[in-house]
Amino acid sequence: MSEAQRSGARGFPAFAARRGGRARGQSFWAAQWAGAVEDVWPEEGPLKKGRSFARTGRIGPITVSPGRVAAEMYGVEETCTTRLTLTVLDDDAWDLLWEKTADRPAEAEALLAGDLPEDLLEAVEDARVNMLPGYGDLDADCDCDGLDHPCAHATALAYQLSWLLDTDPWLLLLIRGRAAGQAVEELKSALLLRALAGDEEENEPGETETETEPAATAPTPDPGTYAAQRAAYARPATPLPALPPLPEPFAAPEEPLTGIEADPLDRLAADAALRARELLAYAQGFGTAPPEPLDVWQDTVRLAATHPDPRVAERLRTGCGRPGEDLDRAAAAWRTGGRAALDVLEHPWTPPEQQTARARTALATAWEADELPPVTVDGNHWTLTGRDLQLRLGRDGRWYPFRRRDDLWWPAGPPSTDPAEALAEPCALSGSTHMSATFCVPASPTSSSTSAKTSAESF
Repeated sequence: MSEAQRSGARGFPAFAARRGGRARGQSFWAAQWAGAVEDVWPEEGPLKKGRSFARTGRIGPITVSPGRVAAEMYGVEETCTTRLTLTVLDDDAWDLLWEKTADRPAEAEALLAGDLPEDLLEAVEDARVNMLPGYGDLDADCDCDGLDHPCAHATALAYQLSWLLDTDPWLLLLIRGRAAGQAVEELKSALLLRALAGDEEENEPGETETETEPAATAPTPDPGTYAAQRAAYARPATPLPALPPLPEPFAAPEEPLTGIEADPLDRLAADAALRARELLAYAQGFGTAPPEPLDVWQDTVRLAATHPDPRVAERLRTGCGRPGEDLDRAAAAWRTGGRAALDVLEHPWTPPEQQTARARTALATAWEADELPPVTVDGNHWTLTGRDLQLRLGRDGRWYPFRRRDDLWWPAGPPSTDPAEALAEPCALSGSTHMSATFCVPASPTSSSTSAKTSAESF
């Protein structure tokens, strides 16, 4: 098991919309989870609404951590956060569970091999610990306006968790406080203690032997046997010789041989940290594949964007084989969001309808009445007509703002998962003085009821 799997929270991408089919997971542990949830929350109304909402594809990425399952819910007019909470088992409960599991060789062997056997449920019952939800053990918290408790969002999240259990039943242990790697190590310790205890019992003399054969008496050593050893330890410690003086530091040349004063080790360390962060994000479940190594152009852009010496960027601009303005725009994009921002700048794509619908809702709710500008949507490019502003949706689910400059679109700020928030900074830089709740509009709007209707239709 990887260190990332041992360390706590794990993230999972959102499920796409499903048409029909069962809302409960298909595997043994998924069915056990769904059945336990329905026993704790027996009212059919919220459960039926939850099954329906789970299939809509309007639940965002799911985070599973000890004692907690959370996700964003995207409604037609609102976005809310939903959390399921369960009791985390203490160390004594886990120790007892592993002791009961050690009594079952087949189940213990399966766990060590990376499987979660169905018969483990019997060991859980023997240890009298709660692995599945029980009364007073499962609770839901959602900031929606629903009157039901649990609301449809909470029951939908519980059903989608059963879908995750179809592929990774170890999440049941993670929710209760043990990542898969830690659970396996604790089981190994319990099995080792069991083996050591068995060896000690085999080596103990029997009662008959104790009664009939008295233990041999250890011989008394001669007083002079250890005289040499005692004399050796009685000698005073010999002090260590003094350390030699440190050599004089090497004199650094006044002018670097390369003409570039920045320390390349600083750049290498920063690049290694960024690569480690990308790999860690993949290991935690945020991404379907590990990050690819940078190609020549991406590495050129990275150096131009991050190197502190302006002479480096000038050399790269001259030798990159592309117009200098292309490198300047690419470096500006890299500074706002790294490789993902560069991909957004250079590679248009068509996002799924689900993401497009969410963006429409977010932008529409961010503007005040009668002030929604016309928006032209072309793939992942959303252009605000007459504003010289544009949003681009990245494959990472974030929105990147752009401003038009000399007939070219330039990166204009950091990305955000909220399209309205992503445009806030570019609008502020454009000199707008009137702000709506989360979005800015021109200082002198000319919209009327007719123009608002036209904007909505073009939107």
